[in-house]
Amino acid sequence: MEPQQAAEATFEIRETGDTEGEALIAGFSEFGLAGLTAADYLVQQLDPEVVGHVTAPDLPTITPFDDGTPRHPVRLFSAESVPVVVLVSELFVPATAARSFSDALLSWTADADISETVVLSGVQMPHAEDDHRTFYVATEDYRRARLDDADVPPMATGFTDGVKASVLARGIDSPLRACVYATPAHAQAPDAEAALRLVETVDDVYDLGVDTGPMESFAAEIQRHYRDLADRIEQAREEQQPEDRMYM
Repeated sequence: MEPQQAAEATFEIRETGDTEGEALIAGFSEFGLAGLTAADYLVQQLDPEVVGHVTAPDLPTITPFDDGTPRHPVRLFSAESVPVVVLVSELFVPATAARSFSDALLSWTADADISETVVLSGVQMPHAEDDHRTFYVATEDYRRARLDDADVPPMATGFTDGVKASVLARGIDSPLRACVYATPAHAQAPDAEAALRLVETVDDVYDLGVDTGPMESFAAEIQRHYRDLADRIEQAREEQQPEDRMYM
């Protein structure tokens, strides 16, 4: 796909059920698949229902399937007993389409009275063993609401791009509380250790009661499914956007 085509990509959120929750937690197809794996694991543990999906007719189509049953690549999950809505995106969103994607998504969250948007992300960055933890980049109102008592340090300095950057930029100048939870990730897909750190952070901040014990076996089970996806993402990332530049 040419960059100009991606820049003109349109997205539509189609609801198929009722949405409950004050925060949206999203995991995308990006380096290491840590954010995607973490969001997928939250769905497995919290057992919400599919309440909608995102269509993107202008981007190359992928249709994931499991046990012979196809599913939408970008899905929304919600349950009355769960305080968060989870977005799982197996579709790679190039940086050139990030703004239009986030505009559609955040327009939907406003209509659904969702006041917080969180992106889970594994990032490629120089790091030592002690840096194998989760960091945050968040708007001031999100920090006041969620992070005063949380054991999550801020990411020291740097910049980011893509959907993460668009969500944070919208949060700066609006009532939307926005946060990116980021952790160092490695190229193997999925990076189970990075995904586990993200799950533990979200579980602590939102008091979800998630059992993280099966995380390693869960990651092993879906590794084969995501291996081809990771190869596609890496190729697209090299062709369509600069490498992820969030760093400490």
